Amino acid sequence: MHLMSGLPNSVSPRARIAIVALIMMFSPFAWAQIAPPKPAPVEVKPETPADTLGRSSPRGAVLGFLAAARKGNDQIAALYLNTDLRGADAEALAYQLAAVLDRRLPARLNQLSDEPEGSLPDPLKPDEDLVGTISTAHGDLDIMVERIDRGKAGKVWLFSRNTLTSIPDVFQELSTPAIERVLPDFLVKNRLGTIPLFEWLAVLCVPVLYILTGLLGRLIGWAIEASRRYRFRSTAPMPPQPLPPPIRLLLVALSINWLMSTVSLSLLARQFWATAVFILLIIACTWMLMLLNRWGEGYVVASRPRMSGSAAVLRLARRVINGLLFFAGVLFSLYHFGVNPTAALAGLGVGGIAVALAAQKTLENVIAGVSLIADHAVHVGDTLKLGDIVGTVEDVGLRSTRIRTLDRTVVSVPNGQIANMSLETLSVRDKFWFHPLITLRYETTPAQLQSIVIGIRELLTAHPQLDSTSVRVNFLRLSTSSIDVDIFAYVFARDWVDFLRTQEELLLGVMGIVKEAGAEIAFPSQTMYLAAHSSDKLAHLVPEFAGANASHALSNERDLHH
Repeated sequence: MHLMSGLPNSVSPRARIAIVALIMMFSPFAWAQIAPPKPAPVEVKPETPADTLGRSSPRGAVLGFLAAARKGNDQIAALYLNTDLRGADAEALAYQLAAVLDRRLPARLNQLSDEPEGSLPDPLKPDEDLVGTISTAHGDLDIMVERIDRGKAGKVWLFSRNTLTSIPDVFQELSTPAIERVLPDFLVKNRLGTIPLFEWLAVLCVPVLYILTGLLGRLIGWAIEASRRYRFRSTAPMPPQPLPPPIRLLLVALSINWLMSTVSLSLLARQFWATAVFILLIIACTWMLMLLNRWGEGYVVASRPRMSGSAAVLRLARRVINGLLFFAGVLFSLYHFGVNPTAALAGLGVGGIAVALAAQKTLENVIAGVSLIADHAVHVGDTLKLGDIVGTVEDVGLRSTRIRTLDRTVVSVPNGQIANMSLETLSVRDKFWFHPLITLRYETTPAQLQSIVIGIRELLTAHPQLDSTSVRVNFLRLSTSSIDVDIFAYVFARDWVDFLRTQEELLLGVMGIVKEAGAEIAFPSQTMYLAAHSSDKLAHLVPEFAGANASHALSNERDLHH
């Protein structure tokens, strides 16, 4: 209205409306008024500062408390307690809690949650987490930590009030461990890096235990061998070590576990030995499965020594299984120590795809080799015809197959190429095809031809190395320069050389039958009939004909008709 009132009165109403619309269209102020309002900026909340004592997670709180108590810093250890006590009273309570945990708490520190929210064992109590359960004179006691809000300092995990209430009574139940009463004082009181000397010496017992298991294995082997010789009169040699290394490691792990249940050790020592036992068990089980895998491969190869190429496939399968066993052991160990392997698995998956794309041809040849070996399509010693290649197979590998050709060279053909080609195995023929074509001269009479056919049929039928049911001898056709007799039969022979000897014998017999019948084997020839009135024309034609057919050694017969 203000814009319209500023215009002269002489301007018509429609012109006024158009002028106002143009002004509003090109006015930044007008567009700013009608534009949609911008969203209010999101307030960035200040990040909660990280706790310097590591109390942001249950595991951090427990480990930080134990570290402070082990260093003898009870003043810092008291900061991990949710108690109203202050000063010396709080430090004394922290000392008692550290002593109780050191003697009674199960070695499960690696299972504590490292998340700020905890492991949420009870959804109804989201701010509490269980550290462990200890045995007392009045029953089991749950050692709990609870999440406390400290305002600007953020939320931290502290040992709960209910747990701290029972700690003084449990502390009174503690006594000096039996092992510390037996060992000399310098091994118990002297420490190296906050760890008593006798706990360091215990580490040296692991190789000693392993050596003892070796001696035990030799004793067992000698006992078994003596028993076999005395009772079964067997003189077969026994392996010198009936206990393989994985079994020895398993015995060491079981021995350490038994000693842990017998000897009272500190919490960190029990945690160390529990971790050592777990690692030894993983190594022993993985190693034992790999040995069983190798023994299985050796048994299959020994039971079928003439399996062509299968040894390579079995070796590949054994290595793949060993890799999977090792990978499973690593994943299980990571899971036990609270490491999430999801990101590593995703990275391995992407890396595996990249490797597969880079080694596409190699993988194609390997898969084709496995397929050829599984289908028993190619064996060592087979005579193959592969395209233009004819030779004997010398080796069937996973990537390629080596063939010794007839001129004694070696050709390596990729298995992927063999899988996509027509493969003819010449050495697996049960019979050899004897199929010559006998050509007789046109001067052969019907009686001679019939005698030749019958004679050849009788020759083939009576031969011991021929399949008599397959013998066929027939007058086939009248060719341009001969009378053709077709011979068809299958020959039993050990190999190609034996077949050639039999074929030679049969062909000589066929030639003898033809000769006895008074006929002759024809060769390419032509008969020309020329009509001429003078010998000059004949002399002119004969050289041209002879020159055109000199390479075929033609026999020319000329009948002149006048």
